[in-house]
Amino acid sequence: MDGTFNIGGLDAPFYLPQADECDIFAAAFAKNLPLLLKGPTGCGKTRFVAHMAARLGRPLYTVACHDDLSAADLIGRYLLKGGETVWVDGPLTRAVREGAICYLDEVVEARKDVAVVLHPLTDDRRILPIDRTGEELQAAPGFMLVASYNPGYQNIMKTLKPSTRQRFLSVEFTFPKPEHEIPVVVRESGLDGDRVSLLVRLANKLRGLKGQDLEEGVSTRLVVYAATLIAGGMSMDRAIRAAMIEPLTDDADIRAGLMDLVVAVMG
Repeated sequence: MDGTFNIGGLDAPFYLPQADECDIFAAAFAKNLPLLLKGPTGCGKTRFVAHMAARLGRPLYTVACHDDLSAADLIGRYLLKGGETVWVDGPLTRAVREGAICYLDEVVEARKDVAVVLHPLTDDRRILPIDRTGEELQAAPGFMLVASYNPGYQNIMKTLKPSTRQRFLSVEFTFPKPEHEIPVVVRESGLDGDRVSLLVRLANKLRGLKGQDLEEGVSTRLVVYAATLIAGGMSMDRAIRAAMIEPLTDDADIRAGLMDLVVAVMG
């Protein structure tokens, strides 16, 4: 089936709150309200959802949305099994039946028919009509719909319509402040705080170039990658190039300019 999904475990992944996002998520869950997470790639949205699902004790289905993801991929389809045609639920249908959390990562990347499927799940009906089977599923207690997208990256053809966006509560995510990002990177990578502080300082300098030479800033994920390489014995210069420069651009001149910035920041 197109799209990927998994069920989260019981142990909550580490997540360091930046503001009141945990309280908003918990309140939305308690009141059966859908939630939309807005923010740049790699700022912690997916980790946050996994953390909250585990804290709330709910199974989690995560769907990585893409251009070919259709409503049928979420709902399900008839498949041939052992010479018989059988109905197989998609991840959204499973979540609705089980009372799980369904997280649609980068929802705007999916086909337009996906939004139509989501609408009756995002109001007081909380139903999922399945035309192929004639069912109209009422969401089980504990079901929650969470979606995310990166508004700074989408163009006019890849954005949420107001009619869809206004069906969700919304929380904006940004890259963590240094006092939050440093302990996260230290914990995730095992690198000492002094060198992590330098990496975070560099990341914030690179993020300041977004919209000028770069389409996207350095994600916290990439900072963790760089720190992990360094903790494993790689030189800082090589780790930064592999994890924080090369992923940002294919333009050789821009990469050279970024490496000059690395030298200036790191000394």
